[in-house]
Amino acid sequence: MWQLHGGFSIQPQQAQKDYLILLLFLCFFVAMPRLNQFARLLLVEWRRLKLPLSNDTVVVAVSGGADSTALLLALDELKTHQKLYTDICVAHLDHRLRKSSAKDAKWVADLAAKLGFRSVIGRSKVAEDARASGDNLEQAAREARYAFLERTAKRVSANYVLTGHTMDDQAETVLLRLMRGSAGAGLGGMDAIRPLKRNSSIKLVRPLLWARRIDIEDYCRLRRIQFLSDEMNEDEAFARVKVRKQLLPLMQSFNNRIVEAISRTATQLREDGAVLLGDSEALLRRASVDSETKTPVLDVKVLAEAAPALRRRALRQWISEARGSLRRLEMVHLSAVEKLLEGTEGGRVVELPSGGRVRRRRNRLEFESEND
Repeated sequence: MWQLHGGFSIQPQQAQKDYLILLLFLCFFVAMPRLNQFARLLLVEWRRLKLPLSNDTVVVAVSGGADSTALLLALDELKTHQKLYTDICVAHLDHRLRKSSAKDAKWVADLAAKLGFRSVIGRSKVAEDARASGDNLEQAAREARYAFLERTAKRVSANYVLTGHTMDDQAETVLLRLMRGSAGAGLGGMDAIRPLKRNSSIKLVRPLLWARRIDIEDYCRLRRIQFLSDEMNEDEAFARVKVRKQLLPLMQSFNNRIVEAISRTATQLREDGAVLLGDSEALLRRASVDSETKTPVLDVKVLAEAAPALRRRALRQWISEARGSLRRLEMVHLSAVEKLLEGTEGGRVVELPSGGRVRRRRNRLEFESEND
């Protein structure tokens, strides 16, 4: 027995046991590296968006590029550090646009397996779909990708689909919409979380809109993962690539933090839009007239007396609900529909892009689909 100052005593066996426990405790924390700052910031955003920390499944869209790869690696780090307990399913769509696309799909599947995640690999003939629909290649690829992600989410019973869009992607999106003449709602850029499609219970989540592209690439290098490079991301025939390669560098010569500035403005516009949304929905209800048509007929007088900002938002929502999407709808089209409210003459029509038209009949606005 060991006699200690103050009259206390400890048995040698107990002291040895306590020492071993302390040693194991110290070894555990020395062996476990600290949570990386990138993963820590992702966790902050995860909690801000109120995403599930456990008892749920999320689908992570992984192309193999730096952004989606970094997202997957950061989720892996959060799970390793027991900060996240959700099940993860990796989803990759082979668009078959490049000779190396099959190798890219295998690379993603191998990475998922290495991290211990299940994966779903899909294939699509995007070029053929684009020719059949008349869409450009970018649009056709995007629609094929989101349709695949929705199918995958339903297959694995996931409520969330995650993509690796960054702050740089946000800035590019806002500039592209600005050049197309989008209204304030469009200039708000991408939402961090929204329904995957109208009335869907599956949410599309972009948890990396706070991150710059350079942060993404640095994190991949830190994790010693060589991400894939898509040569199409260097092709300036695509408008987004041209904005990335030419326009943003020019703007950075005026403000070297232009990406952050554009992203900040987009956030403010989205916040303003959220306030206006309730008022525009109320206006749409007041203007709606009982009719036998699927889409409500609108009262011209009620709309004409409303403030332009609310009126345009109400018309935008009305058209969106009638068509099921806002595809290709720009400010120029909303302005044309607004002009139908002027005067008393009926019989005028505005043709909308990607289908449908708005017709004025006396003091009413009616939406007509392609089949009407």
